[in-house]
Formats: sequence, structure tokens, C-alpha cells
Amino acid sequence: MQHILVYSDSLSWGIIPTTRQRLPFEQRWPGIMEMSLCSSGRRVRVIEDCLNGRRTVWDDPFKPGRNGLVGLQQRIEIHSPLELVILMLGTNDFQSMHEHNAWHSSQGILALVSAIRTAPIEPGMPVPQILVIAPPAIRTPQGPIAPKFQGGEKKCVGLAAAYQAVCEEAGCHFFDAGSVITSSNIDGVHLDPEQHVILGNSVSDIVTTLLSKAAD
Repeated sequence: MQHILVYSDSLSWGIIPTTRQRLPFEQRWPGIMEMSLCSSGRRVRVIEDCLNGRRTVWDDPFKPGRNGLVGLQQRIEIHSPLELVILMLGTNDFQSMHEHNAWHSSQGILALVSAIRTAPIEPGMPVPQILVIAPPAIRTPQGPIAPKFQGGEKKCVGLAAAYQAVCEEAGCHFFDAGSVITSSNIDGVHLDPEQHVILGNSVSDIVTTLLSKAAD
């Protein structure tokens, strides 16, 4: 059994836009990915660690525990041995209370990659591969979350390119979710159900290649 940790935010938690409800496992992209991998004959378990509002490395001034760097090494230690860690974070770095740009978030991702690789795992356990997924660009925020993400569509410009650059620097894998999906047609930030399906299947194809190479 190969274990994959998805470390992310509400886009992967599966929040239903304009609600506080959650899509069931089989309809959110990590679950779709797991089912796709297992249906192809792989013995894979996907561990979801997806927290609404999680940033890369910054605190939320209104809610505790949203700094993605805090406790990450312990999560790696808890769930090891891991074959792969998938990072999909950044959207919340552009909330209206922050003045971050794409470069800032890319440095946050770089810090997370470093933390994963230096986690205090048990001797003999593998350092997992890392796949960084750039979330789709924020569109014009709409509905109840509009004040929280006001201006986010401007601050996030260039995120995928910035992530790709740090992934090349760090020697980890990269995928631009915006190459296959967009953010929600409803609230401009999260993912609609059909986008979960597309992303889950797309990431499954990438993970299949990564796991196959690891087995060689």
C-alpha cells in the first residue's frame, strides 16, 4: 500500500461554493484521484489534511491554526512512510487582510518543501516525493466570501509561473491546475463539482507516472 498525503485548503477540502457544506469524498478531487488510481490496479491510500483558510506560511488574524508551516513536519512524521506529498496551497495568501503577491507565496511553498524534506521521520523511512499544484487563479470574488478575497484576483497574478520556478529550483514536481480548470463560476475562488472531477483525474495521471518511476 502506497500512501499519499494531500496537504491543502478548502479547495481540496471540498467546500461547496457559497455554503459551509462539503462534497463527499468520492466527489472531491483527492477522492476522485484515489478511486482512479485504485481502479487501475494500484494499492493506494490518500490521506487528506485539508484545512479551510490554510495559508502557506502565514497566520490568519481571525482564526488560529491556519499557518501551513506550523506542525507540518509532525504531520509528515505521523503519516510516514509516505510515497508522495501533494501541496496545493496559496489561494488564502491573497485574502484581503494580506498584501502578498505571487513571489511571496512561492517562497512560502519553498519553505513547506524544505520542511517536508527535513521532517524527523524514523530511520530507513523514505523522504517522500513532492508534487506542488498551483491552484487556479482567483476570479472576481462573489457572494459571502467577496469581502474576504477582495483584490485577490490581482494579487495572485503570476502564481503558477512563480511556483514552477521554485519547484525547478528545489527539484520537486509541479502541476498548474489552471491548465485544466478554473476557479468556481459561482464564487470565483473555490472549485465547482465538475472541476473536482477534472482535477482529480488529471492529477491521477501525473501520480501514476510518479509512482511508476519510484517503483523502477
